[in-house]
Amino acid sequence: MGEERCYFTYIVASRSHTLYIGMTGDLLRRVFQHKQKTHEGFSSTYNCNRLVWFERFMDPRNAIAREKQLKGWIRAKKIALIEKTNPTWADLSEGWYVIDPTARRS
Repeated sequence: MGEERCYFTYIVASRSHTLYIGMTGDLLRRVFQHKQKTHEGFSSTYNCNRLVWFERFMDPRNAIAREKQLKGWIRAKKIALIEKTNPTWADLSEGWYVIDPTARRS
């Protein structure tokens, strides 16, 4: 049997807290795409490239339903969701793509 696939509903934000909500089966790749602006559209136009919140699901239908739910929320409710687990709006993907040169072994 193959390994189980996970799906994610996520929020990326700009430094000025413009929000983009999405869903993906590969969070690492998708956040990288936001950072590199590989897709034209809202998130690249507004520099939404900092991962500030995410949830994991085993069933893609649940991730899609959660994405739709969050998109229907008022902004204040979305901000409250982010700040419940990430009060400083830290980029949760910090360090995912950079190799620390001081960590190299001789």
